[in-house]
Amino acid sequence: MFKSKKQEETNTEEEVKVGQQEAGNQENVKADEPQAEAAAEKAGENAGEQGEAQAEPSAEEQLTAKLAEANDKYIRLAAEFDNYRRRVAKEKLDLISTAGEDVIKGLLPVLDDCERALQVLNSSTDSEAAKAAKEGTELIYNKLMGYLKSKGLAPIEAVGKELDTDFHEAVAQFPVQEAEKKNKIFDVTQQGYTLNGKVIRFAKVVVGI
Repeated sequence: MFKSKKQEETNTEEEVKVGQQEAGNQENVKADEPQAEAAAEKAGENAGEQGEAQAEPSAEEQLTAKLAEANDKYIRLAAEFDNYRRRVAKEKLDLISTAGEDVIKGLLPVLDDCERALQVLNSSTDSEAAKAAKEGTELIYNKLMGYLKSKGLAPIEAVGKELDTDFHEAVAQFPVQEAEKKNKIFDVTQQGYTLNGKVIRFAKVVVGI
């Protein structure tokens, strides 16, 4: 009985020691919890600061980006100005080359009258009066045409050519027997003209079909 009682006391002491150790471990864990939480918060703050540092560009990078943007704007502006300068220069040249367009267009009916007069004289009897009138009309026509050509006027070629809507205006179609005349201009009802390459009057033509 004494032995069993002694064993019970020994077991009780061991249980008390074990209980004290477990309590001590729990206290150590509880004591370590605030330190662990503080370390975790600090680690999170450090990570956030590193992320913000990586997200925000440096002052040098910002200056480089602004310089590149300003350089791009300058290049675009220079290109636009160069295009504007070329366009204005071309418009100025076009204006100079066709400055007398209205005056010359007003003289075209005079050329038409000369051409019609020559056609009538060519079909009339070969008398001295008709011959003199023809020579006088030809002189007027050639002098007027020479002056207008010196200003850049040029007649549009039409007879025997294919219809080109950039220069010709088809006013009629006429059936033809010859195969080489089909789909081609075989008569001109009104002569067309260009002034320094610009069409100022389309040639009115008859196309064979």
